[in-house]
Amino acid sequence: MTQEKKSTYLDAGVDIEKGDSLVDKIKNLTKNLPKNGMLGAIGNFGGLVEISGYKNPILVSGTDGVGTKLKLASLLNKHDTIGIDLVAMCVNDVITSGAKPLYFLDYFATGKLSIETAENVIKGIVKGCEEAECPLIGGETAEMPGFYEKADYDLAGFSVGIVEKENLLDGSKININDLLIALPSSGVHSNGFSLVRNVLEEKDLIKYGDILLTPTKIYWKEIKPLLQKNIIHGISHITGGGIIGNASRMLPNNSNLSLLVNKKSIKINEIFKIIQKNGNIDEDEMYKVFNMGVGMVIAINSNDLDYVLSHIKGSYLIGKVITGKKEVVFEQ
Repeated sequence: MTQEKKSTYLDAGVDIEKGDSLVDKIKNLTKNLPKNGMLGAIGNFGGLVEISGYKNPILVSGTDGVGTKLKLASLLNKHDTIGIDLVAMCVNDVITSGAKPLYFLDYFATGKLSIETAENVIKGIVKGCEEAECPLIGGETAEMPGFYEKADYDLAGFSVGIVEKENLLDGSKININDLLIALPSSGVHSNGFSLVRNVLEEKDLIKYGDILLTPTKIYWKEIKPLLQKNIIHGISHITGGGIIGNASRMLPNNSNLSLLVNKKSIKINEIFKIIQKNGNIDEDEMYKVFNMGVGMVIAINSNDLDYVLSHIKGSYLIGKVITGKKEVVFEQ
């Protein structure tokens, strides 16, 4: 009688031992990151962080992914910067509330786990956490054959920040005639890549690949000293939806304020001109989709203008707060 072959998880396409070896690599990569009250080590069922030194702490959480920029990373077989994007997209959202990044977690899902690819992605995440001055306290690696193609992978990130309640940026500090300062982006960041990939042929994606893969800028180290001096009244992270869809989000609900932005003052990255020309895209559509060179907008008192411009490299005046209906108004 022939003995039937016993099925294993490996037969189904999931390699548990390979996943365990990746966890060991992650532990080594993250050992020098800031702790921020982290207890225990990566590999536990839950990440532990002890909070101390705050009177009335508010926790601020954010989650995001990298979108179809992952397709470009796969096309160019370059995976060591995409993790920076992941951290940036989450941390930049969290700091708009005036919060210090406290910790970060990631989720990595793939059809077939490549240790080399995953390790490169994690290296990027670690670099991002270094820029954000926070630890990677845990995450999840999921091998899902049949759901993803073998080499495909997806990422999600989760960030938690902390701020004293009295220092929370909720829009209440913003006043008429506050000035709007643009913090330059490092490029396309991590939004609009479905349109980028639609209007650029593969040869152009490869030609401009290094520029397009430039990781999303993490603004924490620039924003931190201004928060410590209570200079900032409001912050907007310019992501999908561009300046039009994001800048006014710093304003409180039911606000009688709007943001007047001088369109001519915007320092447009060259890559956006290339995308617009290749796709014959209307200017209005460009401003609705892309950051156009502005990664963040902060609102400050006019008395602090010189200090901010001298302390944030490349920053410049872009507009002011006016009366209105919580919207962005372009001054032509």
